[in-house]
Amino acid sequence: MRILVFITLLFLLSACFTPERNCKEFQTGNFSFTSVVLGDTLTTTFTRNDSIEIDYYLNRVDTFSVRWLNDCECIVKKLRPLTYQDSKAVQMKILTTDKSTYTFEYNLVGDTGNKQRGMVTKLSK
Repeated sequence: MRILVFITLLFLLSACFTPERNCKEFQTGNFSFTSVVLGDTLTTTFTRNDSIEIDYYLNRVDTFSVRWLNDCECIVKKLRPLTYQDSKAVQMKILTTDKSTYTFEYNLVGDTGNKQRGMVTKLSK
């Protein structure tokens, strides 16, 4: 009997903490991402459609291919890399969504031991 009560309680508590993930809303549009690099706060803005992302960062424009694995995960790869490091694809996974923001986790493809997190704000569709 105690086991049944414990399993029921565990199920109810875990159901209460399921994060919202409305990922489809964030697959296209205009976005902003702010990060801290070597003590400086830097902002990247980008526009994404279903297969292309254009980033504006430090007066540079870069174009990336976007391949969605499912509604919440994609692989992003620079189309014209200048260095070997730039040629590596990045895997992104949306963890939670809100009205105009999403929290995501990203890493170089194959480097799951070095995951980073960030938050993106949707500026417009």
